[in-house]
Amino acid sequence: MGFDTNVEFLRMAFWQIVLISGPLLAVALAIGLVIGMIQAATSINEMTLSFIPKIAALVAVLVLLGSWQVSVIVDFTRKLYERIPTLFF
Repeated sequence: MGFDTNVEFLRMAFWQIVLISGPLLAVALAIGLVIGMIQAATSINEMTLSFIPKIAALVAVLVLLGSWQVSVIVDFTRKLYERIPTLFF
């Protein structure tokens, strides 16, 4: 197994991480930004105010995209397992 193969596996793994976590991080960022602007406009300085909306939004995203995320992980794992016999020859 050469260096190029290792780099290819790492590239594929990092891309899967971006695909899986991207929607969750984008929603958390958007909700945090909106809540932050509302807090700045109303001068409410409560640090815990953004937790409940973020958690609710992330749960909603997980309900909507959870099956897709699992299928992406399963496909990636299948690809890795299919490439195992070719690694050492």
